[in-house]
Amino acid sequence: TGKIIIYEHVSFQGLSKEFTTDTPNLTAVGWNDVVSSVKVIGQPWVAYEHVKGQFLVFEEGEYDSIGKDMNDKISSLQLITEDLHNPQITLYQHVDYRGRDRIIREATRLAGGEDNDVVSSHKVQRGAWLLCEHTDGCGLRHLAREHEDIPNYKEIDFNDKLSF
Repeated sequence: TGKIIIYEHVSFQGLSKEFTTDTPNLTAVGWNDVVSSVKVIGQPWVAYEHVKGQFLVFEEGEYDSIGKDMNDKISSLQLITEDLHNPQITLYQHVDYRGRDRIIREATRLAGGEDNDVVSSHKVQRGAWLLCEHTDGCGLRHLAREHEDIPNYKEIDFNDKLSF
């Protein structure tokens, strides 16, 4: 299980609200675009700008500031419910799960290797994965969740861009 506590201001100041289940529309509870700091207990959470736009992943811990890019922009919250203790994703060089494949079981830097910027599809066997265009987490990002396989990265504008 997991819990997220969102705060109106940085450093956990101002009003706060606690959530234990997905909240696809913070407007409905009077909290749209006002979040500046966060505390997470248990499973990670995903905070989205709009319903499914730009996002941040918050693992267990305290975040006294969510950063200028997402400050006062969070519109929905989603709990990561997958078991994260034994994750596995298979990356494929070509669309439709063809070409060279690579099984990944832990955070992996692809930059500098033969799999950098050549992945075009994936299947998630277990867990949830944050796929990043750049090794520092910047650029395009995609949250790959268990049983949400993607046969063609062009659908998510991610073809041949994966580095981490």
